[in-house]
Amino acid sequence: MNKDVLAVVEASAPRRWMGVIMIAVVSLMSFYVALLGGPELWWQAFLIVVGGATMWLALKMWRATSERVELTETELRSTDGQVIARIEDIESLDRGVFAFKPSNGFLLRTSQPASGVWQPGLWWRMGRRIGIGGVTPGSQSKFMAEMISAMIAQRG
Repeated sequence: MNKDVLAVVEASAPRRWMGVIMIAVVSLMSFYVALLGGPELWWQAFLIVVGGATMWLALKMWRATSERVELTETELRSTDGQVIARIEDIESLDRGVFAFKPSNGFLLRTSQPASGVWQPGLWWRMGRRIGIGGVTPGSQSKFMAEMISAMIAQRG
């Protein structure tokens, strides 16, 4: 770990496995029902598409949760090298119950919009909004949110 990393959010192994297994079970159930035969062919095709999409989601979540989110003095980044947001661009942070945020996480609003990215179970970005959390422990997300809040307050 670098000395300049102030906080880390990462998926623990049990949470990671549970998230991926639950999505994979939905995929396998869709395939199973489609193969049993349904009332119509279009219904079977729909279930196969749903099964394929959820299996793709399980694989994407497995890859995404192998990484972690790190907070430094200048940026919020993923260990795969992606800069999620620069600290100077963060305008607000929301951890409220009714915020559109990931489970056990928080929502950031930035001054500059960026391209959409989705790392299921870890973080996502749509325009000016960034969600951190998912299959991550709430304690890590809370600590990182407190650090970012302090940085925003210090900026004035």
